[in-house]
Amino acid sequence: MSLTSALSIAQSALQNTSRQTSTVSRNVSEAQNPDYVRRSALLASTGPGARVVQIQRATNDLLFRQNLSALASFSGQSTLSDGLQQLALDVYGSDNASSPATALGKFQQALQFYSATPSNQNLGVAAIDAARQVVRTLNDGSNAIQTFRTETDGQIATAVYDLNKLLADFEQANKAIIAGARSGRDVNDSLDQRDAILKQISEIVPVSTFKRGDNDMVITTADGVTLFETVPRTISFTPSAGYAAGAPGNSVLIDGVPLQPGTGANTNATGKLAAMLQLRDSVAVSMQAQLDETARGLITAFRETAPGLADATGLFTWSGSPAVPPAGTLVNGLAGQISLSFRVDPLTGGNPKLLRDGGINVPPPPAAADAYIKNTGNNASYADLLIAYGDRIDENMTYSPAAGVNTSSSLSSFTTNTIGWFEGTRKQAAEATETKEALAMRTAEALSNETSVNVDVEMSLMLELEQAYQATARIIKAVDEMLASLLAAVR
Repeated sequence: MSLTSALSIAQSALQNTSRQTSTVSRNVSEAQNPDYVRRSALLASTGPGARVVQIQRATNDLLFRQNLSALASFSGQSTLSDGLQQLALDVYGSDNASSPATALGKFQQALQFYSATPSNQNLGVAAIDAARQVVRTLNDGSNAIQTFRTETDGQIATAVYDLNKLLADFEQANKAIIAGARSGRDVNDSLDQRDAILKQISEIVPVSTFKRGDNDMVITTADGVTLFETVPRTISFTPSAGYAAGAPGNSVLIDGVPLQPGTGANTNATGKLAAMLQLRDSVAVSMQAQLDETARGLITAFRETAPGLADATGLFTWSGSPAVPPAGTLVNGLAGQISLSFRVDPLTGGNPKLLRDGGINVPPPPAAADAYIKNTGNNASYADLLIAYGDRIDENMTYSPAAGVNTSSSLSSFTTNTIGWFEGTRKQAAEATETKEALAMRTAEALSNETSVNVDVEMSLMLELEQAYQATARIIKAVDEMLASLLAAVR
């Protein structure tokens, strides 16, 4: 080997060491960046010596796709679980203190006290107060559910806006990668950016990707609807200003195709959008139906009856009064309409004794005005009607399947079953959240082990490069000394 060749090899070694050192230094400086992928400098032989031909990213496409899927599942499940937690507090209160079941239980107790001493009008007023609390619980619960649906609508609109923005950012990163691939530029930073954007998109909707020439990428949803192909596809949604019970919500359209909401407590919703649609259009709607059926059960249990006359509303009334809602038929928004009859409510000048005696409703002519009165003798110890009301609460009724619980049970059992349904759903959702979170963490950890920076390894490599630099420097020094000796001999 000539001295010139040795010097050339040493010079290329210095250049390679410099680029390798720069790459390792970059790795160390980005070690805390979760979106940074470790780089390594690849060497290739070039006759005498070698040179760095590529700065390569450490990638694992299989683990990356698994991580995207796990992130989407966890995002959907945690969104559902958080929504259920909020609904529990908004509708039922802490420890179900504001639930219809709790209010109905207190009303039953007040009714029993009144029936035991019907002559005590203070107990009658207490029973009316307890009934008013039941009404307030249903009214407030109905309002809370519709407010929740409206707020969820706003969150959906925000998520759609974020998704459209992310797709626009993805387009810019994808263009930079394509242009770099064609010109031979280093596009590793753009690849990191594109992968980071994909992670954020997968938290909103599930994604599936495939690559084309020049590292161009196409994104579709898990159902095959195109999100991005050369340009972003439009994701559209029109939020509602407010909701009434039974009113359907607007769909999220991805390239004109409606996004399907999730189903089940261990939801199949992947991404937060599908979970929010599930909360708005399924969970909240079922809870509203349960409140509406509870209200219908109350109106039915406390209806007034008379021979030859249609049953009429009594203690509890609604917009369709004096008619009683048909059995087993859901009346949307009934929980928001139910109220106490003004004729029995002392706050509106009513007479609480009508609950004991009957005659809250006045039948139309030609029926007698006292047709619905049961205590015709005005007996102060009359308790038959109060006892009958208590029995009706414990009698089986038929409920709409839309409520999602047993369609045949007593009113008291029905309200308890609704709590059981909700708590069971919330528990399953919380357990599934823990499971999917663990999967997301495991896949992220496995991906990190393959692609992230290990500072200890990088520092060890830095020491090796330092030693290589020193060895190269010694070679150059030796060649320099030999050239100097040769020139001296020539002189």
